[in-house]
Amino acid sequence: MREYRILSPTGIVGYGFPEESFKLGIAQKPDLIACDAGSSDPGPYYLGSGKPFTTATAVKRDLTLMLKAACELEIPLVIGSAGGSGGDNHLKREFNIVCDIAKEYKLSFKFSTISAEFDKAFITREFNGGRVTALGAAPPLTIKDIEGSSCIVAQMGIEPIIKALDEGAQVILAGRCYDPAPFAAPAVRLGYDKALAIHLGKLLECAAIAAVPGSGSDCMMGYLYDDSFSVEPLNEKRKCTTTSVAAHTLYEKSNPYLLPGPGGVLDLSACDFIQETDRRVRVKGSVYDSSGKKTVKLEGAKRIGYRTICVCGNRDPIFISQIDSILKELRVRVSQNLSGCDFKYALDFILYGLNGVMGDLEPLDRITSHELGIVIDVVADSQENANTVCSVTRSTLLHHGYEGRIATAGNLAFPYSPSDIQVGAVYKFSLYHLLETNEPERIFPRTHYEFKEGGLL
Repeated sequence: MREYRILSPTGIVGYGFPEESFKLGIAQKPDLIACDAGSSDPGPYYLGSGKPFTTATAVKRDLTLMLKAACELEIPLVIGSAGGSGGDNHLKREFNIVCDIAKEYKLSFKFSTISAEFDKAFITREFNGGRVTALGAAPPLTIKDIEGSSCIVAQMGIEPIIKALDEGAQVILAGRCYDPAPFAAPAVRLGYDKALAIHLGKLLECAAIAAVPGSGSDCMMGYLYDDSFSVEPLNEKRKCTTTSVAAHTLYEKSNPYLLPGPGGVLDLSACDFIQETDRRVRVKGSVYDSSGKKTVKLEGAKRIGYRTICVCGNRDPIFISQIDSILKELRVRVSQNLSGCDFKYALDFILYGLNGVMGDLEPLDRITSHELGIVIDVVADSQENANTVCSVTRSTLLHHGYEGRIATAGNLAFPYSPSDIQVGAVYKFSLYHLLETNEPERIFPRTHYEFKEGGLL
């Protein structure tokens, strides 16, 4: 029976991984090294600003090990969602890092980048043509949403990666990408079952998180066969169990059996999870349904203002018992103290020890902690205005009088000086929609390069 070995070094390029685990994976002579490099989990800021959420130093460390190994073994290296959010600015930074590594180690390989960023004119045409629809609970799209976006990307599937491999690429940096695609595409190209390849990619894209104990910064090996696949962590301190692998199969899914993606739906209702060894699990029964419309997910972000925050705390039980009324009165006082200012602002309070994690969804309706951590959160139309509101709020709360108050020195403890922190521009997702397309190879353009002993030809 054929076996295709895929090494997944880490959950995101730049998160790191133990070199010892990686070497154990390389010793197994993998057919592919693949890695996800991004996510929308950190929120819209990185997409909107064009800044990666991983540092160049950490990314270079990880890519150096991967790239050198791929060249030594003469196997493909495929990176998806390069730079974090997968826009052209993110892709450009990773491209420059690859160039630096190639030059430093005098590496030779054929290299392709795949862009996932779209200009507003293209999205507007597709929208006007009825080919853009809301995803899930996302609101209907408007032309204003498109025009206000600073960056729009789409999650590519396996087709653009397969096309780049067909065109001779050994190393591929893809922009925003469906998470399993970098793992699945080379295998599907070789004739392996699409459902099994994508399901395996779904597990490998988070590296060893599907193991026990789980980790997004340790290596996992996947073994793909014609009728099944297996996964096993490369760190001997971890193991895969049927529970851990099945649980991660449910990760980031709204339906336990169906996983929609570019080009179709992965149906897992007939899956079997089998404990092969005490550290290795085999999976069978994945099915792929490609009968529906072919779509890719659009992600866009637009700037909505600027943020300033203040982190502080309180340990007075009298203050804590009245926190709801105190903050209600505070909002009124701040509004009065800023009367005459001709700008709008949003003022929020995050209360750790009350409902700082769950917010309005917190099921416990009373405070049980002896102290509160308070984050004053202000968003306004300019950084100066956000600074102003945060400053007025912080000083007013610091000296706010309340029933039963004894000490008048101040209500808040500040861990930092300066107490107010300028966060900068604030973004929101402006597109979270589906784009219908039967031409993924066309809309995700590829650019080809070649390195010869570190030089770019």
